[in-house]
Amino acid sequence: MSRLYGDPIEVWSREGQPVQFVWRDRLHTVHRILDHWVVAREWWKTSDSDPGERRFWRLEADPGGRVGVYELRFDTAGEGWLLIRAWD
Repeated sequence: MSRLYGDPIEVWSREGQPVQFVWRDRLHTVHRILDHWVVAREWWKTSDSDPGERRFWRLEADPGGRVGVYELRFDTAGEGWLLIRAWD
């Protein structure tokens, strides 16, 4: 079962891929990338000439003891990370 969140997170990346992130004051270490996809933002929903992209990663990460599955999103226009979904 998954839960939706949309929480801002701090992410460390290497070569454009997340390797660690902090969510709810816990450091999560990424073990494996399960999926990665890119969605172009709709130009009519943005106010500038570069609408940017939203990059998504579904991954396995460990907050210290139990590996879980998480979905992260990076918005290139705002340069911000969100934790979108977590699976129990």
